[in-house]
Amino acid sequence: MPSSSRSFIPGAAPFLKWAGGKSRLIPKYAPYLPSRDDIRRYYEPFIGSAALFFHLQPSQARLSDYNWKLVETYQIVRDRLDELIAALQPHRNEKDYYYRVRSQNPKKLSPVQRAARLIYMNKTCYNGLYRENKKGQFNVPFGRYKRPKICDRERLRAASGALQGIELCDADFAKAICDAGPGDFVYFDPPYVPLNATSSFTSYSRFGFDDEDHRRLAQIYHELTARGCRVMLSNSSAPLVSDLYEGHGYHIVEVQARRNINSKGHKRGPVTELLIMNYRLP
Repeated sequence: MPSSSRSFIPGAAPFLKWAGGKSRLIPKYAPYLPSRDDIRRYYEPFIGSAALFFHLQPSQARLSDYNWKLVETYQIVRDRLDELIAALQPHRNEKDYYYRVRSQNPKKLSPVQRAARLIYMNKTCYNGLYRENKKGQFNVPFGRYKRPKICDRERLRAASGALQGIELCDADFAKAICDAGPGDFVYFDPPYVPLNATSSFTSYSRFGFDDEDHRRLAQIYHELTARGCRVMLSNSSAPLVSDLYEGHGYHIVEVQARRNINSKGHKRGPVTELLIMNYRLP
């Protein structure tokens, strides 16, 4: 079995709020997760808030996403934390100021400034939602938080410690797992297949994520299974998900989760999600 050479960082947890984040579901996922020392290498191609990574803190990992601004933020937290903390200090929870920051062109900012901007908007925007329009521009309105903790030094330092030595890259999910093999553990948490028209949300980046992407992801899942990788995938209970993964001998578990993204307020609340694994633990 692989042994971990990295220290486990107590208190390391997500420093970003993220639509579909798994922090609250970790207790429900835990019985199905391999142990930290039983993972040769960990892959998480839809990084989001990285809740599962911070829970496991495997010795070797590749965290990736197609959203380069998100990946860059993780890189800054890992490599340039003190500069990031300094860059977060001027930011304040004021509506007019928020929209001035939101209107900035990220490409004209330094990497540290971009990371601080993303964290600031994540902490102060409506519902902690990350969403981009087709031009790749962040377009979430100002939130309603009275005292958001824009710069949580303790949480950022713990996250930075857990990220030391971890590979971070912006890449399509298929490319991110291209070298995964026996003994590796891959966790897919893609934008979910919508249960209905009003629950649809796939705009984490301007490229979106449609049914064809989900079919491509299922094919990658099958290929990883053939390679001898352990794979876990979370998704909605939409018919397409069942069509793609049932009948292959996978272990499928229903998990009750609370989701707050829906254009209809009365439709927010508990929903059934699927946890799909190509393995069973002893």
